[in-house]
This record gives sequence, structure tokens and C-alpha cells, in this order.
Amino acid sequence: MRKVWDLIGGVHPPENKHQSVQLPIGVLPLPEKLVIPLNQHIGAPAKLLVATGDRVLKGQELAEPSGLVSVGVHAPTSGTISDISEYPIPHPSGMAARCITLIPDGQEQWIDHAGIDTTYAFQDYSPAKLLEMIRHAGIAGLGGAGFPSAVKLSPRKTITTLIINGSECEPYITADDMLMRERAEAIVEGIQILSYILGGPEEVLIGIEDNKPEARAALEPFVRDTHIQLVSFPTRYPSGGEKQLIQILTGHEVPSGGLPADIGIVCQNVGTAFAVQKAIHFGEPLISRITTVTGRACSTNRNYEVLIGTPITHLLAHNGFDENNCSRLIMGGPMMGFTLTDLDIPVIKTTNCILAASREEAPTPPPAQPCIRCGMCAEACPASLLPQQLFWYAQSHNHERLEAHNLFDCIECGACSYVCPSNIPLVQYYRASKGEIRKQAQDKIKSDRARARFEFQKARKEQEEMAKAAKREARKQAAEQAKAMSAGRGDEPQESGDIVKTAMARAAEYQASPAEQQARLERGIARAESHLHSVEKRLETIRKEGTEQQQEQALAAVEDARRRLEDARSKRAQLDNTAGTSDTDKVMERLQASPRDTLEKKIASCKERIAVTRQKIAESDDQTLKAALTSGLEKQQAKLADAQQALAALPDNAPGTPVTQQTTDAAANAIARAQARAAATRDLPAEEQLRQAVVALEGRIEKAKAKLDEARAGESEHVNALQAGLEKLQNKLLDAQQQLNTITAQPSTADDDTADAASSAIARAQARVAELASMSEEDKLRETVASLKSRLEKARIKLREAEAERSEHVDSLRTASEKLQVRLTEAEQQLAEYHP
Repeated sequence: MRKVWDLIGGVHPPENKHQSVQLPIGVLPLPEKLVIPLNQHIGAPAKLLVATGDRVLKGQELAEPSGLVSVGVHAPTSGTISDISEYPIPHPSGMAARCITLIPDGQEQWIDHAGIDTTYAFQDYSPAKLLEMIRHAGIAGLGGAGFPSAVKLSPRKTITTLIINGSECEPYITADDMLMRERAEAIVEGIQILSYILGGPEEVLIGIEDNKPEARAALEPFVRDTHIQLVSFPTRYPSGGEKQLIQILTGHEVPSGGLPADIGIVCQNVGTAFAVQKAIHFGEPLISRITTVTGRACSTNRNYEVLIGTPITHLLAHNGFDENNCSRLIMGGPMMGFTLTDLDIPVIKTTNCILAASREEAPTPPPAQPCIRCGMCAEACPASLLPQQLFWYAQSHNHERLEAHNLFDCIECGACSYVCPSNIPLVQYYRASKGEIRKQAQDKIKSDRARARFEFQKARKEQEEMAKAAKREARKQAAEQAKAMSAGRGDEPQESGDIVKTAMARAAEYQASPAEQQARLERGIARAESHLHSVEKRLETIRKEGTEQQQEQALAAVEDARRRLEDARSKRAQLDNTAGTSDTDKVMERLQASPRDTLEKKIASCKERIAVTRQKIAESDDQTLKAALTSGLEKQQAKLADAQQALAALPDNAPGTPVTQQTTDAAANAIARAQARAAATRDLPAEEQLRQAVVALEGRIEKAKAKLDEARAGESEHVNALQAGLEKLQNKLLDAQQQLNTITAQPSTADDDTADAASSAIARAQARVAELASMSEEDKLRETVASLKSRLEKARIKLREAEAERSEHVDSLRTASEKLQVRLTEAEQQLAEYHP
């Protein structure tokens, strides 16, 4: 007989197991509905694969694993998905989580499923293949917290011992006991599969308490010719704990904060071995489990094979549940279970017992008394902790000392609370402290991430400012070199007649090529087609489930998407028709047209738009749209009247002066004035040139400020450009003033006015810089977000009016709105970084 070691600590509560082992494992009829949570295990919730209204078959995967530490969930029977929403789940806090509600159809129709080929043994398959089958079968540990079995069977270290936990030490629970009695052969086959996956450990042990002789007798014939050993040991609670069972069977102790795999051991439950055998040999996923229904508040105590998702009320209804005699309804045992507050919660993969305790079995606990320091809790603790000290630190929220005293080694077995003469609920204090420590750790991780993002953003902005300063200095030096080089030579002025052609040639360099325009239009058409497909799909969905108002809105969205697609296609066709004509030729053609031709084209265009707008007003039933169309019609009529009046003012037979000639004359006059000013200042001393430059810059700054104020008042899209121009002028003024101060530290009396004006401009610029510097980055971002929201709303209103008028500015307004939306999104993301 194999040697066993004594359990440290432990208690002997009344077992109360005989009540539920008098009848064989039963099967319940199908419930009216099944509620299947997406997270029935430790790790990430499963990823949904079905939708409301779908019909599913028995064994079909409803949600797939969403990560390494995750398992899928499957349909326990065939039926229809009626709802996917938040629903109360089994948890000490009574929390709700996302669940799938399945209405059974009673047909029990399976999907096509099969295990391994019967002509081969499981040893003919690789361990990786078997692990993948276990993972997709949705198997999690059935005896503890529900850790994904495929992950536990993939240790990185060599495993020398496989332990199968059949102790089931918790009072009242007999699910594993009855499973071993009735399905011993399948359990042994599952154990052999687990051993093969782990690479054939040196020892395979089944640990059973000596209060289960029937289960031992059932297993013995099937393990006789195998390398599996049956090991019995004295009954004591909580010998079924993973670390405690390892110590009893091997004498080895799992290090504090460590895992059994660290010492070459893997521990699995007998229910898990049975589920693995069904998955490998028959291809059946985990859709049911053995659950004990017991307690004096039920007239029948028995074990059932229960479908995952079965409501607790369905279980109780078939066991003569007397609600008036029930003191507490517990999921699990009396030591480690928790009270249920909602009878509609479902059975999940880790539900091993439903205890309907009477008032005699679970009387109201007496009030807690002060700790008398008797030390009984320390004697009962199977993890060799100091419950008394942990209790004091938990009361004072001293998390540092709690972690130093290995709080997380506590298995929450309840032995300390069971023996406490002061009736102190010690486990509740430990559980609450664990939650607080975990939350603080998560908050610290979030805070560290936010700080790292902020510091990175700050460093990035500093680099950008340094790069801008370097560019400004480089431009300044280049300008000084160019000025020095041109001082000794007299460059001939360009002929005024070539000004327009030169400017057009320079502008043509920045124009997109026909190929780029074609590619841009193709992308626009692709986006429009994708948007049309999306809104059409939404319309189909709303027609099935939505209201009449939602259908009208969706139909309007479809019509708008179709119109946008037609506009994009017409633009592409227009580009194809004019592919041989360059943008420069088009501009030159407009410039060479006479004023009469220009006005006549404008009148014809206005009349066409007016006709289209009137037709839309007549066809529309939407009062809001009619009002917008009417406003646009009035504007078009005003434009038409102005054009007709301008055309009538022209002489009847005057051919008109081409715009090119007018532009050329204006350009020639401007060049002449600029040349005269340059000639007048060329021979002046450097000091006088700088003074005139300061005065000129001050005048330009005043004009730039006026234009910026007008743009802000009109919510113009050029505000940012004007603001940048103003800043450049202010920088130039500061540079000019510094150069002037270098030449002469004491300006003469004749220059007092100029110096005062420059000093005033500098003071204003410095005041603005100080104002910006005094604001925090968060305040600046908040003002920017508010400004962008206001501008975006006004831009959208203008866009709707332009679309109603079929204005030629629709595209530019739409582009401006999109740019504002992008800038607003970026600003909001930056602002959110201050409040992660």
C-alpha cells in the first residue's frame, strides 16, 4: 500500500452525504428555456458566434474561445436563440453577465459529430491534436474554479505525476462519488488520455477519501492492468483542495504563490476526466454535468445529469422544493458555497451542488464577537497561515502586511470560520481584501499606462517644437544669404506680360495629375458603394424588426447614399471626358473669356439650379427639407438678379476686356509699385531699413488680426491658416526688433514713434504668449474641442444647404466637414488621455 502523509490542519464537519446517494443518477426533462453564460470559467469570455433568431443544433458551438485562457460554449439541445443580453449568473456578488437564451424545440437534433476513428486508438493521434479537440469541446475544470483544461494540460515543465482528485471532501456533495460508482470505465479511459497528453508521467494517482468504498470498488477492476494507482486516505476537510491533496499523496508542498506544475505535478478532477473521454471518443462537447440536489427543504435528494444553462427553479421543481422551509439556498457546499438570491440563475460548468438547507441545517448565524486570540483558527488552517493576523490586517486595510502574510495562499475553505468561537466570518474579510488588492493592482496598471502615454506625448511635442525652431532658423539664414547675394547685382525685373503665365505654371506644379485625380475619384466611388451597401443592409434589417419611422429614416439614408454614388460616378465621367485638357488650360480659358460670356454662363447656371430646386420642393414631403430648399432658392434667385443686372450694365456692342488682360494690368501695376519701394529703400542705411521693416510688419500684423477676427466671427475654414500667418508675422517682428536693438541700443528721437509701435506690438505678442503659457495643456485641448464642435455643426448646416441648392461648393464643404471631424476626433482622443 502506498504511503500517504497527514493533512496539516483541517476539520471534521458533519458529512451529510448519505441522503443523495440512495438513488442512481437521474435525467430531468427539458426546461422551457436554457440560459448559457459566455463566461463559465477563469479567463476571457467566449466570443459570440450566433445571433438572435438563429436556430441551433445540439452540440453546436455558440461562442468560440477568445484567447489562450478561454473556452467555448455549446448548445445543450436544439432550438432557437431568443435573446442575447445581460442576465444574473452564479456569483457571490449576484452580478449579471452576457448570456445566450435558448428555447428548446424538443427534437434533440445533434450536429454531425464524431470522436476519433474507431479503427485507431487515441495513441495514434498527436497530443496537440487531442488538446485541440479538448479546447473546442469547451472543457474546463469541473471540480474547482473552472480553469480551462487545455491550458492546464499544456505545462512548460516536465510532468512526473498526474493526480486525479476523487476526494470530494465538502459536506452534502456526492456528484463525483456517484459518477465514479456508475461510470468508472469511462473515467479510467479519460485518465489514460490525460496521461498520454502529458507525455506519460511516472505516476498516475487517483486520490479517494476512505468514506467512499463503493466508488473505490467500482474503479478497481478497470485500473488493475494499468499503471494507475488507487490511493485511499483518512477523511478530513479540506483534503480535496489541490495543494492539500498533493501534500497528502506525495508529501511535496507547492511553493507559496506557485503552481503544482512548478514541482512536476498536474491535478485534474474525475468529472473532467469523464468529459475528456466523451470529447475524444464521441466528439461530444461539455453540455451537461452531474449536479447534487440535496437539503431538507427538498423532499427528494438525488444526483442528476443536468444540461448547462438549466434554471435552478427547474431543478428544484422536480425535487419537491419547499420554499417556506428553506433557510438558505446555496450553490456548492455549506463550507465554500455561496447563497443564491435569484432562483432563475442557470447551472454552469462548475455547479456541483444545489443545497436547499432548512432552518435546522443552516440556522441564522449569531452575531460576531471580538476575537479572543484562542488560536483555534491557526490550528485548523490547512495552508499554514495565521488567520488571526490576516483578520486584523484586513480590518485595517493594511494590504502590504496582508500580502507579506501570504493572503493569496488562502483557499477560502472556511475551516477557520467553522472553528471560531467568536463566530467571526473570517473568510468574508479575506475575500474582500483580495478583491481590494486586485483592484488596486489594476488601477496602478492603468495609471502607469496613462503616465507613459502622457510622457510620450510630451516628448513628441518637445521634439516637434525643436524641429520647428530649427526650420525657422534655417529659413532665416537662407533669407539672409539670399539678401547678401542679391545686394551686389541688379536682377532684371520680369516682364509684366509673363506674370500670369508664370503664376499659372507655378500653380500647375501643385495641381494633382489626372492619374491622381482618377485614383482619388475611384476611392470616393468605392467608399460610396460600401456606404450604400451598408445602409441597404440596415434597411433590410429595419424592415423586419424596426418601426415605421425607423424605416422612413433608413430609406432616406439609402436615397442619400445612392445620390452620393451617382455624383461620384458623374465626376469620374466628367474627368474622363476632359482628360485631354489640363487644369492650367481650363483656368486660362476662364481668364481669357470676356465679362459678357462669363455673366451669361453664370445666368444659365443659376436658372438651371433654380429649376432643379423648385422641382425638389414640389416633390418633398419633409417640412425641414422644404425650408432648407426654400432658403437656397431665395439665395439662387438673388444671385440670378445680380448677374442679370451686371449684364444689363455692359455696353450692347462691347466685346469686353478679357480677364487675362485685366489681371496682367493689375499685376504690372503692383510690380511697378514694389520696384519703386525697393529702389527707394535700397540706398538707405541698414538701421533705417530695419525701422521701416518694423513699421511695415506692425501694419501687416494689424491687418492679419483683423482678417483673423473676421474669419473667427464667420466660422471660416481658414482660421487655422490665418492664425499661423499671424504667428509668422509676429516672429518676423520680433526678429526685426532684435536686429534693430543689436545695431543701436539707444534709438534716436526721430525713431521714437517707430520704436514705440514696435515695442507695443512686441508687448502684445508677448502677452499672448504668456496667456497661452499660463493655460494647462488640458485647458487648451478643452477649448479646442469646444471650438471644433461648434465649427463642425455650422459646417454641416452649410453643407446641407449647399446640397439642397446643388451648389458647386458641395464637395469642398464636405471635405471641410470631414477634416473638422478628423481634427475633433484627434483632439478628443488627446483630451481623453488626461482622464483614462
